[in-house]
Amino acid sequence: MSFDKKYEDYEVLIKKLAHKIKKCDAIVIGAGAGLSTSAGLTYSGERFEKHFSDFIEKYDLKDMYSAGFYPFKTLEEYWAYWSRHIYYNRYIEAPKDTYRQLLELVKDKDYFVLTTNVDHQFQKSGFDSKRLFYTQGDYGLWQCSKPCHQQTYDNEELVKQMMSQQKNMKIPTSMIPHCPKCGAPMTMNLRCDQTFVQDDGWYQANARYEDFLKTHKNLSIVYLELGVGANTPVIIKYPFWNYTYHNNKATYACINLGDIICPKDIQSQSILIDGDIHHVICDILKGMEK
Repeated sequence: MSFDKKYEDYEVLIKKLAHKIKKCDAIVIGAGAGLSTSAGLTYSGERFEKHFSDFIEKYDLKDMYSAGFYPFKTLEEYWAYWSRHIYYNRYIEAPKDTYRQLLELVKDKDYFVLTTNVDHQFQKSGFDSKRLFYTQGDYGLWQCSKPCHQQTYDNEELVKQMMSQQKNMKIPTSMIPHCPKCGAPMTMNLRCDQTFVQDDGWYQANARYEDFLKTHKNLSIVYLELGVGANTPVIIKYPFWNYTYHNNKATYACINLGDIICPKDIQSQSILIDGDIHHVICDILKGMEK
């Protein structure tokens, strides 16, 4: 398979994509980590240093992503870190209104969202929960670490208690969450190994997504890829290329900072915009008003 980058005038690309979105029958949004980064939910630098300075000093942590794999010696330390990580990436507002701007862009269209993000920002911004499929989990959910059963549990109340009561980078031992079925420690509902729990909600969302694709497969559809990198291309990027290739009415649109390519086979159906997603979405909205 050969690839290409399309270098065109930015304003021309904005107008093209605005026109495609305005005229299409449906939109499938494929969202990766770059979308949340553009919204200000950065995992390193000033934001990381502001909220985790004590952990950085003690454990020499470099960023929130790699810190999630740090082998803390005790569960009290583990949950002190993770409660803070969850809180600042799941239970507070994103610094910028990128997700709300995105909703403004698609709210009047027949849309569905497929995302590898786990920060719940689509729901927080008003997207219809029945039009969302979070494939990789949710910071707001816990599961049994074994796991002994396929069920997840909301963690908001306990996470906020952990935040308020942690001292010296430890939570009280009494707060360590355990599985209500087998007593094993709970863990994050994040896809990082074969223990990831796909609960009923996961399968229902997957079924709705598959149904949406089947119903719209031959229509004029925009596959809008936002901030998807090379870590998990088989979930969003490769399928979007394939769907576009098999539907001459489809458009593949990729917005990302730097990483914008497509197969030459779909080059004529593709719009590739190299730029900050937040700014690009705002510019598309302005273009649709004209």
